Amino acid sequence: MKKSLLTLFALMLALSLALAGCSSGSDSSKGGDDEKVDPNNVMIYGRGGDSVALDPAVVTDGESFIVTEQIYEPLVNYGKDNTDIVAGLAKKWDISEDGLTYTFTLEEGVKFHDGEKFNADAVVKNFERWAKSKDEEKFYYYKSMFGGFEGDEGHVIESVKADGDYKVVFKLKRPQAPFLKNIAMSPFAIASPKSLDGDKLSKEPVGTGPFKFKSWKPNDTIVLEKNADYWVKDLPKLDGVTFKVIKDNSSRLNALTKGEIDLMDGLNPSDMKSVSDNGKLQLFERPSMNVGYLGFNVEKAPFDKKEVRQAISHLIDKQAIIDNFFEGTAEPAKNPMPPSINGYNDSIQDRAYDEAKAKELLAAAGLPDGFKMDLWAMPVARPYMPNGQKVAEAIQANLAKVGIEANIVTFEWGTYLEKTRNGEAPVFMLGWTGDNGDADNFLYTLLDKDNIGSNNYSRYKNDEVHKLLLEAQSNPDEDARADLYKKAQEIIHEDAPWVPLVHSKPQLAGASKIKGFVPHPTGSQSFAETSFE
Repeated sequence: MKKSLLTLFALMLALSLALAGCSSGSDSSKGGDDEKVDPNNVMIYGRGGDSVALDPAVVTDGESFIVTEQIYEPLVNYGKDNTDIVAGLAKKWDISEDGLTYTFTLEEGVKFHDGEKFNADAVVKNFERWAKSKDEEKFYYYKSMFGGFEGDEGHVIESVKADGDYKVVFKLKRPQAPFLKNIAMSPFAIASPKSLDGDKLSKEPVGTGPFKFKSWKPNDTIVLEKNADYWVKDLPKLDGVTFKVIKDNSSRLNALTKGEIDLMDGLNPSDMKSVSDNGKLQLFERPSMNVGYLGFNVEKAPFDKKEVRQAISHLIDKQAIIDNFFEGTAEPAKNPMPPSINGYNDSIQDRAYDEAKAKELLAAAGLPDGFKMDLWAMPVARPYMPNGQKVAEAIQANLAKVGIEANIVTFEWGTYLEKTRNGEAPVFMLGWTGDNGDADNFLYTLLDKDNIGSNNYSRYKNDEVHKLLLEAQSNPDEDARADLYKKAQEIIHEDAPWVPLVHSKPQLAGASKIKGFVPHPTGSQSFAETSFE
């Protein structure tokens, strides 16, 4: 997200060979380009913001993953509409009784978009790239999911080795219950070994997926074309996918209505009826597996005081936010994970909107007259926050009632994420769509001390929470894990590093001709089986 994007240009060659690359001039779209592209079979996907980068290992944002899901593939996948584990580039796997050894048998005959063979060595080189780097500024997702890097005490993976051309053996230092779900995540998709040098992948992605990268015009379009050599028979069904940035939700719907785009995310809940009443359009609802939240940087005064964080929690009218901005497509959140995840603690009592209680807590913190603060508002529509600016204004108005003067601040999306991750934001709006359907992916990834500087934007640390979360990771008993996560949520609720706001049901709209599109709860999915009627 901190990498600058270079201007892309297109080169048209003879025999309709369409090759596109970045300003470096390298070719990143070889293989199968001699197939004629039918422009009427290219889907245009409208979205509110651009991707940060196209190397899935270095990003955390959904705008990047929705593109990389088309280009790269992991060893194992999730089900079409759930987070059950199914085959991917690995066609089968075996797990030792002690849970420490995973042996994957790979598909044969698969090629990367640059013509290189996919094999066990390619898998090893990708994991070595992440594990040996020790670069938490770059591969913070790897650090989040596997407890650090090679040589770190908490690093879960002991070794990754090839056993012949099409078998890979992972040895773990300790059991990790969600290991399969973790390696199915977008950041751990396998890239061509030839493309692993430096930051090349961020602008010139090369995977094995159903679509190949063609071009990128920053803050405008990313163009992908069909991989004619795709290893799954009769897929993809589209000749290409173009991702088009249209920042305003209403403008995006207008483009859909006019037929300028075919599918869009970030539909304003208030526009749902106009879509359902239009016979040329259709509604899609993404299953809810997310949380939108107001986060505190617990290292910055006065938010280093628990009483201040709790006071602000009592000043957020969640139901009013839902009524005004979600049109019934969300429910109030009281925990950092949604109710659909095993281990959710429903016994926790949420902090109700209560100005008197907020004033009492502020007085206890030595701030009876309030204070001034910056409130960082999200600049783009996300599934868990359709209008960050408006929600920030509603929060601002409530804070003012007890003397807290909030100045709303925002930045371009990539800058917003980078600055927040680096600890610059005192109070900020963000959210998370679960990557794998496991509580670990919410609580450990977002709120464990191991992940300060990566996905723990609040910079929250609690040793008891840390102990509970590591114990839950290593325990294969799902009931026991659920109990541990419930205990962790009780402590987190008391410490209040966040105000959980909503769990949303994201709305999408598309042309009626779209078939085979199934919105995935993780927030992104392959368009390999999507087609036009």
